[in-house]
Amino acid sequence: MSRFMLRKLKGFTLIELLVVIAIIAILIALLVPAVQKVREAAARTQCTNNFKQLGLACQSYHDTYKKLPPSVLIGRGIGNSDENNMGPNWAVLILPYIEQAPLYNQVSASIANYQNFANPSVTTGSNDQNWRAIRTNVLAVYRCPSESSGDILGNRSSGNWARGNYGANSGPGGDHNGTANGASPSGGYGKPGGGVMCVNWGVTLPALSNQDGTSNTIMINHLRVGPAANDMRGSWAFGLPGASTTAAHAVGDCYTPNDTGCCSDDVSGCNDVPGDRMGCWNGGFGQGQARSEHNSKGIVIACYGDGSVRNIQNSVTQDVWYYMNSRNDGVSYTYNQ
Repeated sequence: MSRFMLRKLKGFTLIELLVVIAIIAILIALLVPAVQKVREAAARTQCTNNFKQLGLACQSYHDTYKKLPPSVLIGRGIGNSDENNMGPNWAVLILPYIEQAPLYNQVSASIANYQNFANPSVTTGSNDQNWRAIRTNVLAVYRCPSESSGDILGNRSSGNWARGNYGANSGPGGDHNGTANGASPSGGYGKPGGGVMCVNWGVTLPALSNQDGTSNTIMINHLRVGPAANDMRGSWAFGLPGASTTAAHAVGDCYTPNDTGCCSDDVSGCNDVPGDRMGCWNGGFGQGQARSEHNSKGIVIACYGDGSVRNIQNSVTQDVWYYMNSRNDGVSYTYNQ
């Protein structure tokens, strides 16, 4: 008999196998939340960087034109909520300042035509809608990594609008119409509620400094993408409230960031989903609240007029939220994160 003996291997018993599986399951259960936290932290960092780029781009636009970009251009005789005839918005106008000059140049002639059409002091220009050719372009700088609905293209007004998560602050005190051309409606708390980027108008940074201050006034807010194709909220080139601007977002039933109220936003064709912090009345354009999917921290991110980026807690009160978004309420409120 050979002196080398084959040892009989002993297999796992069923009980031992179940114990191993249970241990692995427990380890996975412990690991998943940690991984999710790391991913969310990375997403918030990228989102913050996006805000910084957009804030710098708006300031660079200001260096060129001596004012911040308008939230949207609206031509002579065109209604402020006419989605079929509105012009390019702030996110289109700052493309050359976010390293997207080639994209901008594709439609620069159309943009120039519409700029003249929206300027009451000139008689040239036309309702040139060829600028919309770039609306389908997906731009990473306009998308928050935490957004879960980012691949749903907005299907309205020529269709296929690429999504985005950042909105110009058109003011908390009045609706999209009330803040046109820099008007300062007294929409809440008996104080003016003018925005920093409004219809056909953008504030100058010196003026903002002399009002409530660049470090006290939000310039760009966070937005979420609508949960369906017909819901245009969160569409980077679509220049209406909830899509690429915030407006009247601290008055009435539009309460505070990520509010859970029914009918909070006013966006034509939207879906009312208050349980997911996406309440909306679909009867017309007028209100758009700041919203985000940075759920673990319960925040939205915002960029101020001085370019600083801060986290805003959902628990902020409505009056404070109003003061943070109004450029000229007379309350120089400094929000501490």
